Amino acid sequence: MVELIYAISGAGLAILIAFLLGLLFYLKKKFSHASNLIKESQNEWEKARKEIEAEKKDAFSKIKDEIYKKRKEFEFDVKREKIELERLQSKITIRVEEVEKKDQKMEELRYELQSKEKELSRSFDILRANETKLKSLYNELITKLENISGMSKDEAKKTLSETIEAEVRHSSEKWIQKVEEDAKHIAKEKSIQLIVNSMQRYAAEQVTLHSSSVVHLPNEEMKGRIIGKEGRNIKALEMATGMEFVIGDIPEIITISGFNPIRREIARRTLEKLILDGRINPTRIEETVAQCERELDEMIQEYGKQAIMHFNLQGVHADIVTLLGKLYFRTSYSQNVLEHSKEVGVFSRLLAEELGLDGEIALRAGLFHDIGKAVTAEVEGPHAQIGADIARRCGEDLRVVNAIAAHHEEVPFTSIYGPIVVIADTLSASRPGARRETFTAYIKRLEKLEEIGRSFEGVKKVYALQAGRELRIIVEEDLMDDEKVINLARELAKRIEAEMNFPGQIKVNVIREKRAIEYAK
Repeated sequence: MVELIYAISGAGLAILIAFLLGLLFYLKKKFSHASNLIKESQNEWEKARKEIEAEKKDAFSKIKDEIYKKRKEFEFDVKREKIELERLQSKITIRVEEVEKKDQKMEELRYELQSKEKELSRSFDILRANETKLKSLYNELITKLENISGMSKDEAKKTLSETIEAEVRHSSEKWIQKVEEDAKHIAKEKSIQLIVNSMQRYAAEQVTLHSSSVVHLPNEEMKGRIIGKEGRNIKALEMATGMEFVIGDIPEIITISGFNPIRREIARRTLEKLILDGRINPTRIEETVAQCERELDEMIQEYGKQAIMHFNLQGVHADIVTLLGKLYFRTSYSQNVLEHSKEVGVFSRLLAEELGLDGEIALRAGLFHDIGKAVTAEVEGPHAQIGADIARRCGEDLRVVNAIAAHHEEVPFTSIYGPIVVIADTLSASRPGARRETFTAYIKRLEKLEEIGRSFEGVKKVYALQAGRELRIIVEEDLMDDEKVINLARELAKRIEAEMNFPGQIKVNVIREKRAIEYAK
């Protein structure tokens, strides 16, 4: 048993010794590793220290270089500022010297002025003394003259001034009368010469072409085909074109009636195409109308461009070009309005150049003077005012705008180009053969207009003015008040529209005036 205990104790001791030895070996190994780590740390620290020292030296070197560079730049700036300061100082010195010289001159001038002032003062004293002497002599002379003439000073002045005034007035009246007579004579001769020269320098056909509103049929059977079953074809034509197709008793003729010349031309072309094609039905009618509208739009643009290119005008608005093209299909007393406008443009330019004015301004005013007629079917109002509004909106010169507005003298002229366009317009319209309206028809139209005006109660006098463009009514002021005058103007306008056919519009001007006249005897 004891041996067993000894054996167990020996085994435990051996195990303890082995454990201690292993622990000692482990601690030794750990210590060796820690020693190595410490050495490595010391090496790394030494390496880092050396790198920091190197970087420190490098940074110190760079700082020294930067300081040296900045110092050099500072020295350069200081030197430059010093030079600039010296330059400014030199300039200031020169300026100071100039100011001193000017002060010296001013002092000399002041001294000279003082001397002259003293001289002027002495001269003034002498003049005042002489003036006193002259006044006394003048008073003595006036007294002697009054004694000799037997009149006072004021009476003599009045008599002398009246005599001189009468002589001057008489002479001036004679001179003014002579100048006026000479001026009128010369102006008349020059105006006649200008108009004759302008007419001689322009050559055109006497009667211009105009669009027709009559369509000729190949046979009488075509009328029935155009009318269609229960009138559907002719109704479709009238609906699509906005025109009235008059089928009368005249054989093989259809008349197209309407106020819009463009729509009337579309209707005429449509009917002619349908007659040639032979297929006449509502669908075909609508297709043909649309085709004719496109063709006519192209023709309008082409006619407008040709008119502009003919005169080589620049900067013309596209709307004015279109309106000029539309004027080709508009006539006035059988005169083609586009050809008339071109004539007025040529005459206006010729007259302006003869007078030494701007020919292009006169040409534009004359060429555009009737563009309002292109839209009178859609826009109400005088064509001159409508045309002026269009020209203003399209950026035309204000002189052109006024000439257009005033070419029927409905607004005042603001430049010489207005009267020039009026003269050119009259020349174009009054050339032999230019317009077909007979004198008898013209007189009848004016008489009819005046007859309508006289048919109303309370009318005292009636005048048809401006070639029938204005009807002026003077009423009995005691029989009509202001409200009745307004109603009369309205009724007259309606009556004229119902009973007369006329181009453009007619202005109805009703006047009520009260006058009181007395005579002083």
